[in-house]
Amino acid sequence: MSIRRTTKAARGAAVLAGAVGLALVVAGCGGGGDGGAKATDGNKPPARSTAPKDGGPGSPAADSDKVIGEMKGPDGVVVTLHSVIRDSGGFVTVNGTVANHGNRPFNAINWRSNETELRSRSSISGATLVDKAGKKRYLVLRDTNGECLCTTGLSGLMPGASRPVFAQFPAPPAKVTEVDFQLPTMPPASVQITD
Repeated sequence: MSIRRTTKAARGAAVLAGAVGLALVVAGCGGGGDGGAKATDGNKPPARSTAPKDGGPGSPAADSDKVIGEMKGPDGVVVTLHSVIRDSGGFVTVNGTVANHGNRPFNAINWRSNETELRSRSSISGATLVDKAGKKRYLVLRDTNGECLCTTGLSGLMPGASRPVFAQFPAPPAKVTEVDFQLPTMPPASVQITD
């Protein structure tokens, strides 16, 4: 009889431990009541990141009236830079617009980084920020899945069309206020970082 009681007690303890564990897991997944709107790790791009919500691929970037730099590349491709903002989370976000002034569709295949695990073959993951005075190069940040925190799916940009682009980088030291923004196949653009 004592073995039977011990077995029942052990089963009860296992069930209770499982229930407590499940309750803790469910409570941990609650999200804090904001509907999942806030990023918790600080490395997620802002809401304006991947695609414009208002008008699709041809819409201008949110702050497209301001021009702080311009890069002219082959086949009539022009990247206009609108802002380079230092965020309190320890990163810098570059916002701009890519426009196709050429005669054929543009694909950003040459703007991607050389990583083999990258899912999007048409992104600006090969972009860099260069602190010439400090002799440092900053690469585009990655999320926990290894995806770049930058514009992806940048393919088939038709002649005459434009699209907003962004990329996030680790922030240089606070004393660094001027950097070069670089994209493969494009000349660099010297830009000021704002807070």
